[in-house]
Amino acid sequence: MGKLYIVPTPVGNLEDITFRAVKVLKEADFILAEDTRTSSVLLQHYDIHGELLSHHKFNEHETVQSVVMRLLGGATAALISDAGTPAISDPGFLLVRECVKHGVEVQTLPGATAFVPALVSSGLPCDRFCFEGFLPQKKGRQFRLELLKNESRSIVFYESPRRLVKTLKQLADAFGGSRQVSVAREISKLHEEHVRGSLDEVIDHFEKVEPLGEIVIVLAGAADTEESVVPQPQPDDPMQMLMGTGKKKNKYK
Repeated sequence: MGKLYIVPTPVGNLEDITFRAVKVLKEADFILAEDTRTSSVLLQHYDIHGELLSHHKFNEHETVQSVVMRLLGGATAALISDAGTPAISDPGFLLVRECVKHGVEVQTLPGATAFVPALVSSGLPCDRFCFEGFLPQKKGRQFRLELLKNESRSIVFYESPRRLVKTLKQLADAFGGSRQVSVAREISKLHEEHVRGSLDEVIDHFEKVEPLGEIVIVLAGAADTEESVVPQPQPDDPMQMLMGTGKKKNKYK
């Protein structure tokens, strides 16, 4: 019997991948990719030339059984997404569930995912948190927010740049404009940025500055303590000003 490897891939910098991940991708009998064109860039960068197959949310219901049959026949597969860890707001759950159901071994490699660095860099409590991923776009959105009103842990959301301001305004309506928040964009890329403050302040910022790139929202929990207040830079403290911007530069995109 074969094995399914879940392999995290970089969310920005191509060097944010482990030696083991590269080894697994090189040795796998075939690789399942969310978007073969996107993944080809990474694979070519690391001189990986194995069989590459498409596996995404629009075809996974049709392909999962054939993949499991190959694994039952002794093949080894590696599942990757466009960026980050598969099955975290990306395809992967259905395949993992079927593998577990049929007794196929599943191994998930530790590695990149966007929400962890966004959470840790937010300045909000990260010892306990709630990951919500993408909110429902229409039906069930307000109900989900209502369920979170009394959530005391930091709450993590994914969002697209074009919906960011609308979502922040909905959060302000649901939780109050004074609730602290940190919005991270372009994690591990050249223009990584963290915008911190109250919901009202961050809304004002992004109404003036168009948000670009992948977005992670970290919202303070309901508990009103000093620990849930995002520290702000002081004008007379250069180090605090540097830390408060949250900007980080490197030579990689």
